[in-house]
Amino acid sequence: MKKFALILLLIPVLTIAQSKRKKAREAAKQSAAIVAGLKTHVQYLADDKLEGRRTGTKGEEMAMQYLVQQYQQMGIAPKGSDGYVQSFEINEGKQAVAPTKLVVNGQPMQLTTEFFPLAYSGAGAVQSSAAVSLNEKDHPWFKDVRDWLEENKSNPHFDIEEAIKKEAQRAASRGALALILWNSGEQVDNIQFNKNDQSAATSIPVLYVTKAGSKKYFTDQTSTLQLDIAVKLEEKKRNGHNVIAFIDNGAPNTVILGAHYDHLGFGEDGNQTDPQAGAVVHNGADDNASGTAALLELAKLLKQSSPKNNNYLFMHFSGEELGLFGSKYWLEKPTATITPNYMINMDMVGRYDTARKLVIGGYGTSPLWGQLFSSISTPLLVKFDSTGSGPSDHASFYRKDIPVLFLFTGSHSDYHKATDDWDKINYDGQKDIVRLVYEVIAKADDKGKLAFTKTAEPQMGRATRFTVSLGVVPDYGYSGTGMRIDGASPGKLADKLGLKAGDVLLQLGDYKFVDVQSYMQSLSKFKKGDKTKLKVKRGNEELEFDVEF
Repeated sequence: MKKFALILLLIPVLTIAQSKRKKAREAAKQSAAIVAGLKTHVQYLADDKLEGRRTGTKGEEMAMQYLVQQYQQMGIAPKGSDGYVQSFEINEGKQAVAPTKLVVNGQPMQLTTEFFPLAYSGAGAVQSSAAVSLNEKDHPWFKDVRDWLEENKSNPHFDIEEAIKKEAQRAASRGALALILWNSGEQVDNIQFNKNDQSAATSIPVLYVTKAGSKKYFTDQTSTLQLDIAVKLEEKKRNGHNVIAFIDNGAPNTVILGAHYDHLGFGEDGNQTDPQAGAVVHNGADDNASGTAALLELAKLLKQSSPKNNNYLFMHFSGEELGLFGSKYWLEKPTATITPNYMINMDMVGRYDTARKLVIGGYGTSPLWGQLFSSISTPLLVKFDSTGSGPSDHASFYRKDIPVLFLFTGSHSDYHKATDDWDKINYDGQKDIVRLVYEVIAKADDKGKLAFTKTAEPQMGRATRFTVSLGVVPDYGYSGTGMRIDGASPGKLADKLGLKAGDVLLQLGDYKFVDVQSYMQSLSKFKKGDKTKLKVKRGNEELEFDVEF
């Protein structure tokens, strides 16, 4: 009888032990499945056959189709504008394409660095000799703009573009075959290639020779040059594709879970960090096949068992590498009528190690994040960053006053290089990140709609080579002249000046800018302590601000 009683007492203990062992086996099995899934996804997305998943290419479409198939297999509903897909156009503006050239005495000049056609240049080809100091019929004409600049140094209404167009018209009317411009003086001429220029083309080719080019060929004003000229301009457009899926729990709020899946292709956009490698495929295993794979595995977990007080919108963005195009486009033209609760973005989550740690950005965008993370256990070593902005798609949502989290395992020597391959990914660390995000979602489920808090300037992201900054967030999708901004970073110079989202920056000191790149070039002309003026267009009004860096 005593033995029987002892057995009865041991049954609950044995049952608990068996239950724990069963749960451990199930957890191990689930972990193995997540790791296997991550490997499968990353190896496919970072395969050479996808050619680097550059936005608007066949490789990006192959990745898009793979993502669609994954969500179909999971049984998660589509939420794009066309099934799972939302297409968007990227207008890259005008570009000089082959056979554009300027050959002087048999020596080809380098496009962009030594010469470029103006965006309103006429197309055509010319082979002729020409004397630099003479403007003759049936020959190219030359114009040193130094004289214009000196004559108009006190004229605030002087417009060099209008002067060039009038000169091209005058030259063509007198039989000139082309117009070649350069500046032998020291005054800033602000002659640039404005890819967004939509003005009428001149009737003859118009080219500008840079300082580097003019020093090579135009030092002798009495020389006669043999010229071979060709100009062809094209407006380039391509389509990117967001992939969007949705778990509808009938809840009032929706959690947005995102990752970009585009990468650099063969480096055609000039954003690689190994240009010496040439036109080689950049597979982007960490950036961002890793985040894409993690989002797919997270979707599987939420499909199997999702906390019910929120809906879940899964968003795979394209165009991130070009300037957050996909996420911005969705916010402008959402494919779902939802009340966003918060957004979690995973970008480069494949290189976790104890030295690099997992960085969680956006920690300060809601007061609830601190409470949640204090109750979460993870084997990962974590570093928190409060800022909601930064160089990835969560910044688009933060700008719309939505709390965000940004998971990132840090930059590395393979960043934006052809060496960012699948065999360098830490899949176990990636698996732990997927589990961590799931736990955050579960812990936040009964908290209702999270409060939003603005944060300070970002501490993470790509380094700048400039010694000064205005502290603005560029709108990379703007297709007008100048640089439109998405906003000003709190506490920085632009914020103190009163700049606002939607302002178009036009000129800093002597330097006009037509796009983001020329704005960046103008910043490099200044140092801390310099004073200058900033011209800004706000609506139909042009404003001027005094700036001290």
